[in-house]
Amino acid sequence: MNSFFQKHKLTILGATMGAIGGYIYWYFWGCLDGCTIRSVWWRMSLWGALMGGLLASMLSEYIAKSREKNS
Repeated sequence: MNSFFQKHKLTILGATMGAIGGYIYWYFWGCLDGCTIRSVWWRMSLWGALMGGLLASMLSEYIAKSREKNS
């Protein structure tokens, strides 16, 4: 189990930061009604976690390929 967290630590960190960012976005700029994602805090946090995780996953793959190329 610990090796899973070591392998995916950047993706988990990105998802966590995305969830926090999604909540902050909802708190300050989210709409009250009429929006499917931005009207409820947990949906916006989930959306932020998904986007942050995907971005961090792409970044970790890029870093791994860059390290492999330079070695």
